[in-house]
Amino acid sequence: MSSPTTVMHNVQQERFEVQQDGHLAELDYRRAGNQIIFTHTGVPDELEGRGIGSALLKTGLTYARENGLEVVPLCPFVRGYIERKPEYQDLVSKASSGGFA
Repeated sequence: MSSPTTVMHNVQQERFEVQQDGHLAELDYRRAGNQIIFTHTGVPDELEGRGIGSALLKTGLTYARENGLEVVPLCPFVRGYIERKPEYQDLVSKASSGGFA
């Protein structure tokens, strides 16, 4: 059984990350004013199926909410996740919502 997933916020690299079993999974972003723009989610094949992508997104979206940031989901994985999770749809920038709430 794998250990619990610990997500770290690497502010200098502008990403949320998980180091596990010698591999790095990441959720990359850029900041622009009051927006956080999620640009890429990467989970190595060796870490797939462990819920790491979801853990990264939950942490990133919680960070956005706690800091009053609008989310711009450029990454298709982030967009799909938010589409399936109504509790996060209010975070999406209205200018980029593309059909969200």
